[in-house]
Amino acid sequence: MKNLTLALFFILTCHFYAKAQRLAYVDSEFILKHIPDYKSAQKQLDNQSSVWQKEIDTKFREIEKMYQTYQADQVLLSAEMKKRRENEIIDKEKAAKDFQKLKFGYEGDLFKERVKLIKPIQDKVAAAIKEYAETEDLDMIFDKSAGVTLLFGRNTYDKSNDIITKLGYKTGSAR
Repeated sequence: MKNLTLALFFILTCHFYAKAQRLAYVDSEFILKHIPDYKSAQKQLDNQSSVWQKEIDTKFREIEKMYQTYQADQVLLSAEMKKRRENEIIDKEKAAKDFQKLKFGYEGDLFKERVKLIKPIQDKVAAAIKEYAETEDLDMIFDKSAGVTLLFGRNTYDKSNDIITKLGYKTGSAR
């Protein structure tokens, strides 16, 4: 609903001010895919994420084994021993979930690493887009890959390749 309202506002605004304003759009995902530093940062993030996920999977497999052993031994254990083993399993599961949250949760290590590696690249792209808009005397540039829905855009208004070139990279293919 929010996107529909935004799209309608955009269409109405364009209709009334089309002759007065110069518009363009870019596809930031397309731009980022043409930046080697972004690809490298993304690969680094994927590798680190994979390492952490393996650690988490190992922790949960250990917990599952502990639980299965407890289930098998349960009839032989005293009430005190049952309680102690249950608490060990619960504590180990809590520790594993805390580790998972620390690594993958909101503002976890992966999020912080992503900000550290990706944000400078995004800032560089944003600066290039702003400079391009000022150079070409554009009033608005929309990002078709972001939350704004672009219902239609003529390819002549797509300036993604120009931004990639401005950043000093080659596009490899026309869009």
